[in-house]
Amino acid sequence: MKSLRKLAGWYFSREALPYWSILILDLLFVTLAGFLAYSVNHGPAEVSRVFMPLVGTLGVFLICFIIGFRLFHTYVGVIRYSSFADLFRVTLAVVLAVILVFIMQLLVAPTGFLLTFSVADIVLFGLFAITFLWTIRIWVKTLYEYIIHSNARTPVYVFGVKDGGAAIAKNLNSSENTDYKVAGFVTEESDMQNRLLMGARVHPFDSQLHSRMMRDNVKTLIVSPMNMKSLRDNSDIVDSLADAGIKILVFSGAQEWDAKAALRQKNLKPIDIEDLLPRQKIEVDMKAAADLLSGRTVMITGAAGSIGSEMVRQIATYKPSRMVLIDQAETPMHDVRLEMRERWPSIKADTIVADITDLTNMERIFGETHPDYVFHAAAYKHVPMMEDNPYESVINNISGTKIIADLAVKYGTRKFVMVSTDKAVNPTNVMGCSKRICEIYVQSLDKAVKEGSVEGRTQFVTTRFGNVLGSNGSVIPLFQRQIREGGPITVTHPDIIRFFMLIQEACKLVIEAGTMGNGGEIYVFDMGEPVKISDLARRMIRLSGARNIDIVYTGLRDGEKLYEEVLDSKEITCQTFHPKIKIAKVREYGFAETDARIKSLIEECASMEDMEIVARMKSLVPEYKSRNSRYECLDTE
Repeated sequence: MKSLRKLAGWYFSREALPYWSILILDLLFVTLAGFLAYSVNHGPAEVSRVFMPLVGTLGVFLICFIIGFRLFHTYVGVIRYSSFADLFRVTLAVVLAVILVFIMQLLVAPTGFLLTFSVADIVLFGLFAITFLWTIRIWVKTLYEYIIHSNARTPVYVFGVKDGGAAIAKNLNSSENTDYKVAGFVTEESDMQNRLLMGARVHPFDSQLHSRMMRDNVKTLIVSPMNMKSLRDNSDIVDSLADAGIKILVFSGAQEWDAKAALRQKNLKPIDIEDLLPRQKIEVDMKAAADLLSGRTVMITGAAGSIGSEMVRQIATYKPSRMVLIDQAETPMHDVRLEMRERWPSIKADTIVADITDLTNMERIFGETHPDYVFHAAAYKHVPMMEDNPYESVINNISGTKIIADLAVKYGTRKFVMVSTDKAVNPTNVMGCSKRICEIYVQSLDKAVKEGSVEGRTQFVTTRFGNVLGSNGSVIPLFQRQIREGGPITVTHPDIIRFFMLIQEACKLVIEAGTMGNGGEIYVFDMGEPVKISDLARRMIRLSGARNIDIVYTGLRDGEKLYEEVLDSKEITCQTFHPKIKIAKVREYGFAETDARIKSLIEECASMEDMEIVARMKSLVPEYKSRNSRYECLDTE
């Protein structure tokens, strides 16, 4: 066995045998097949008697096989990576060779130049040749997959069968750059359970899975992208695997995988809490949006933020003629500039470090670029920070939005899309109220443009959604850092819940809603099922493998709600072009009064105390009732 391993190690350490070596090897096995076929039909004694004529005849027959091998390229592949397609080509080559042999017998055998082969001899010759050529390829592939790497690889279970699981197993078993070997499969499909697939047992996905894996000394489960929903729907099984110390690996960037493209080990990553949050896959038809944005000038404010930067990436794929990217954060904007140059060098991209509240500079930018579409994502968004700084909330969020919206009308922008938040619904904090005031302003401006009291053509659309996974300031990165530091994890309240959505999905919905809207709409996104933050923390602790990490409840922060709403209690929704997007029916405000009151707030807030600023904001948004805040006293007056 040692000598076999040594020989195999020599072969498999080489890039591949040269093609002529494979051709010679195949011809030797064909010759052996010819001797065996003649011996079976005529006996060994006859083979000994006509040995030299038989050698000469088989030598001539090899010409037919060379033709077949050449036409079907059977010897140009690497044997260790042989597939069913390779075996099929071998079969076709042998069938063609057998036909040529038969024709040669008809033409040449009567001359006595060749030894006569009967039809039975030729058929058996072909069958033996196929058997030998298949056997050598299967044997080499098996030797490569199971002898060379079996002891060095880590045994794993693959969650998924049929197309998804089988594709992953084939990738793992055939790649020489993987550390894993498939020791079993897992499935929810009862008709597949306890069967053998690619030589490995198929196990049920149930509460005893962790026990089976521990019994087989398997401590890694690789999950097919097609089975992620099952994983999310069975949190108790995931928890039992995590408690048993079993590592769960998933494929990054494989949400759209169709089980045909290759999935490599480098795409594997430990499962994150984001992968397990309950959500439905959101299908978005972006063709119409692409048709509208292609060849246009698109401005994105807040382009260096989590939402803004993702919108930059998605919109860039639609090939706008120019992108005007604005943010006041210098280093993140530098990163955006480098990414644009690397990934979309053909798009003219202006990466501008600027403050949206600087009217003079913003007017200069609009005058130079004349954007067709504006996606307004710039805003201060952290609730406790804005609770302590209402002046900045007014100046940045409200005044900044007013400046960009007014300039969009002045310079003929086709559509203005504002990114709002679910915190604008029944606001309980300064930040949420500031965003609701922004909604009121752009809606009233849209109405004024349509009615002709404000000259312009711009359509204003607002999009509302909740927390996005992976955004700057999200609770998940905070929990991850606290776990790395050994805890404790800090949660504000045991009953607090939040909605979550992937950044990519949220931005797709923003683009689709923004480009499809006719102006004046507030689009509300279906965020799926809410998540209890304390349960989220416990799950993250389990998945990390950490032990003895406590959860500490710190109390609700200033202005924080136990739960977020998407619609005001007085609002209703209408269906739209997308099942995940609805239109909120909200109270309408006259533009003249709204403009005057907001302008007064902006101009006078510099001379006001925080209490007076918030009081003025409450007068603009009567449903704004402070919670866990020093401004609650204003609601009792």
